[in-house]
Parts: sequence; C-alpha cells; structure tokens
Amino acid sequence: MAIENPEAIRDRLLKKLARERRFLTRYDDYFEGEQGLKYLAPEVREQIGTRLVDLLINLPRYTTDVYENRLDIRGWRFPGAESGDKDLWSVWQHNDGDMLAQQVHRDSLAISRSYVLVGEGDTDMPLITAQSAFDAIHEDDPRTHNVRYGLTQWTEEDGSRWINVFHPDGRVTWVKKPKSNQWTADGKPEENTFGLPRLVPLINDPRILGRQVANRSDQRLGRSVFHDLLGPTEALNKILTDMMVSAEFHAMPRRWATGLAEDDFVGENGEALSTFEMIAGRIWGVSNKEAKFGQFPEANLDNFHSTAKLLVQFAFMMLGLPAHYLPFVGDNPASADAIRSSESQLVKRAERKQSVLSTRWERVQRLVLLTQGKADTDNVRQIETMWGDPATPTFAQKADGTVKLVQAKDSSGRSIITVDQAREDLGYTQGQRDRMATADAVSEDATLAASVRAAADAERAAAGVNGVESV
Repeated sequence: MAIENPEAIRDRLLKKLARERRFLTRYDDYFEGEQGLKYLAPEVREQIGTRLVDLLINLPRYTTDVYENRLDIRGWRFPGAESGDKDLWSVWQHNDGDMLAQQVHRDSLAISRSYVLVGEGDTDMPLITAQSAFDAIHEDDPRTHNVRYGLTQWTEEDGSRWINVFHPDGRVTWVKKPKSNQWTADGKPEENTFGLPRLVPLINDPRILGRQVANRSDQRLGRSVFHDLLGPTEALNKILTDMMVSAEFHAMPRRWATGLAEDDFVGENGEALSTFEMIAGRIWGVSNKEAKFGQFPEANLDNFHSTAKLLVQFAFMMLGLPAHYLPFVGDNPASADAIRSSESQLVKRAERKQSVLSTRWERVQRLVLLTQGKADTDNVRQIETMWGDPATPTFAQKADGTVKLVQAKDSSGRSIITVDQAREDLGYTQGQRDRMATADAVSEDATLAASVRAAADAERAAAGVNGVESV
C-alpha cells in the first residue's frame, strides 16, 4: 500500500538528518582523535610554533573497543529449539555477518547509532548491509515507538544522488542527477505486506523523551558510549600537552654564563653556533679567566604524571572499567575469581547492551524471513539472539562448571542442561556444534551396532550350550 505525500516525508527526514549530522561529527572526531586541543592558550601555541603537535590520547576509541569486544553474536534460535537455526545462520554467513556486526556495533557505540538494511539480493539469499548514521535516519511512531519511516542516501561516482524512503509497506526511491536541483522518482515504488520498514536502527543508550533543544541532539537517537568522557579526555590531553611544553622549556637544565664575549659563540669554521648548540650539550671553553658558568635546576614533571593518572582513573570509574586495565594502577588480579569480581560492572553493562541490541537483531532476522516469503508467525516474532559470554573466565574453569551441569541429574534422571547447551555455553559456533552432533550420531550408531553384535554373539553362545545349532 502506497503512503500519502512521500515527498513531504523525504524532506522532513532529510532535514532531520542534516540537523543530527553535526552531533555525529563531534563524536566521530573524538573517536578518530581529530578533535584538537581545546584548553591550550593561543599565546602558548604561537610561542611554540611548529614544534607543538597535538598530543591526543584516544580514550574514546579504547572505550568503544572494550565494549564492542564483548558483543559477539553466536546465532539465532526459535522458541523451543535446543540449538541455533541453520538457515538463518547460513544467510548470516552469506552476508559476512561477523564483520557486519562488528562494524555496526562499533559505530553504534561510538557515534550513538548505526543501521542495518535488509533487502533482496542478487541470489535467493536476502541481502543484509550496514548503513552509516551519516547517511541514514529514521522516525518512530509516537504511539508504538516502532520505526515508522526510514531514509538512506548515497552518491554514485557520476555525482548523482539517490534516496530511499522506507515505510511499513514498501519503499520509494528518488534520484537527483548532476547539475539538477530536482528529485525525480525512480521507477515504480516497491510494495510489500511486511508491515515493517526494511531499515532497522541499532541505538546506543536512547532516551524515551526527545527534547527539541537548540544545539542538542535528539535524545531518542541515543548518545555515544564515551559521551561522559569528553570532558576528562580534553583535560587529560591538556595536561599531557602542558607536560610536553614544560619538557621543551624547563625539563632540560638552563645554563647561564657571565664574562663571555661575542666571539665565544662562534664555531671552528667561523660560523655562529645555533641556539640548540649553545644550549644542549656543547662544552664551553673561553679565554677569560673571570668567566663563570652554571645551570638552573630542571623542572620536575611528576605533578603532570599524577594528574594524568587521576584523570584516567576518573574516566575508568565512569565507564565501569576494572583497575587492572591500567598497568600503572595496582596489581593484576591473582585469580579467575578476582578477575570476575573486578569486571562485574563492565560485564553487567555489556549484558544490558546485549539485551537492547537483541531486539534490533531479532527484527533484522524477522525481515530476513519475510524477504524469503515466510509467514510472520508468533514463532518468528519470538526469535532469540544467542550471544557469547561477555565475561572472561578461564576456559578450564568454565568447562569444569559446564560438565558438572551436564552430569548433575534431577529426580527423573535428566541432566540440568543438554550436551548441545553445554557446547553453546562454552562458546562453540553453530557450525562446530553441528559437526559435533554429526559425530555424536555416528558414534551412537557404532555403539548401537556393537551392542547388537554382542547380543547376537551371546544368543548364539547360549544356543550352543543348550545343544541347539546356531544359525
């Protein structure tokens, strides 16, 4: 079913995308370490000249990677199934899903959101692609809070600009040719009966209320995982730059001399010594017996070290990162239990992010099934995302606990967890678990055949004892 006035929807979403892009740019600059120094006085930069390079410690990127490293997708499972669905995993692998998820999660954490688009591929496999928040935007239904409209844009090499507007029942496409100011509809609009736009946003830390405040992003569109780290990052970079400036002017001892003539600052070839040659390491020898030499004490940079460490500790506290991630603060945990205890807050935050992202990835898989022509049943709506363990226990310890759960029996003699669940908990991929299940079936068949042969041999032996000829 076509939507009414799609041009107005397109223009509204384009305006929203343009407004939000500057906030995305700010996050992206910090993530790339290109934000520049904010606290450095212009007079200091002028005095230092080209000798000063912006010293930027990229805590935002480090923070993003720490969280992204704990967001590993293992597959999808339908309600009641013991293992992940092979067909969905096949589509995922066909679309390089492991790389796609890493890129989407990283952008979502770093610049507040990213998008996944599900469409029809060149083969019978649905096409799943990652979309940048710089080129995509969405609008929620105020009643259901589900995505109502979505927009993606791109530019071809010939300079033509393209726009797709997605709605619950299809898609409308426009193109703007080079040297043209008009958007032109491209082909017949796509229509379907999905009831879902093909564009799925993955948002980090969204709010319920979106206040339209000047110079502020719409809070419903999320914020970066390092949003609260921007101020401490600026302060840290300022302190470290001040340390380098101090090292330039004060860490090297300043020398003084009296009773010198102008000829004392001329080299063997008759040319004047450079400033650095006069200051750093040249031995002065003069003919004036009354000349005196000395040096001022060098500056101690320990105060900069202490301040930098304090700022990093504050940053780690706000991010829930364990102290042993900092080599200069404390000792490494002495045991696996100590590691789990120190990482408990980080692990819990990662689990929260997995819960939020699960709803979006399950929407993606629902669109995959709809694109394949499957019915949108209750079973499809209840797909479960299977995640890797965000904690970092030792493998031996985890294997020991898992084996005990398999061996433990309830009153009816059943194990607390199945063997396949144990393999999933140990982090084996769907493909690895499938191969193990095949090997188990072969082993069971061999065991059954051996049992049958043993029973037959026993029967023949018994028949011989009773004087009955065996067949």
